[in-house]
Amino acid sequence: MISVKLPPQSSVMTVMVRAAIKASKGLLRDFAELENLQVSVKSNKLFVTSADLRADKILREELMHARPTYSLLSEESSEIVGEDPSFRWIVDPLDGTVNYMHGYPHWATSIALEKNGEIVAAVTYDPVKNEMFWAEKGCGSHVNDKKIRVSGKRNLSEMLVSMGSFNPNEPNKLFHLYNSFRRSGSMTLDLAYVAAGRMDLMFSTIVPNIWDVAAGILLVKEAGGIVATRDGSSIRNHSEISIAGNIDLIQTTSKMNLF
Repeated sequence: MISVKLPPQSSVMTVMVRAAIKASKGLLRDFAELENLQVSVKSNKLFVTSADLRADKILREELMHARPTYSLLSEESSEIVGEDPSFRWIVDPLDGTVNYMHGYPHWATSIALEKNGEIVAAVTYDPVKNEMFWAEKGCGSHVNDKKIRVSGKRNLSEMLVSMGSFNPNEPNKLFHLYNSFRRSGSMTLDLAYVAAGRMDLMFSTIVPNIWDVAAGILLVKEAGGIVATRDGSSIRNHSEISIAGNIDLIQTTSKMNLF
């Protein structure tokens, strides 16, 4: 049985947490029975499982029942345009599908709430480890009942770097300088780990999908970090994300033109 120890939360965060936990119950059940998992290929050649689709259905039902006037954008289904255009749910029912399909226990469910184009609440839930990363604008970032903060490291030689989406054919000086890299297969969890200080830096050289990064943007910001472009400037929208971490590391890597 999934259960997470959390402090008292706002009504919208309660909705998001409950929806993530409910969707994750089915994901965990299917994860334990992978031999029965049905897999298909989407038009963009990415895999999608029956587990993704069932989790997506649960999230849509839970979120739209709680806030029926909001819009909803999900990776796995058509967008719902609600009566109130100022609020939009952004959902990824299963980030890390390839990991999931191989029985690799590193995947998550992600929900973000956007208000007038700005992410104001976020949840990234890893049910295998029973870790609920969550944040609300102005209230800090947390994992379960503990507040989290980005790494304070300033020395590049000590960095543990997470590689999000990247182009292997694009030259990258970081590869030649250090070997402490990880590519987890879940950008959602990459950003959550940066927020928690488990990774010092995350970089991406390919424009990510909004559902892969929406929750992570707020998690990092509320944990005292920044999400920036290649030159270290603050992003204006999700498509500009190239790097996330503490401000000192980002300024250093940007000045050195490492990627």
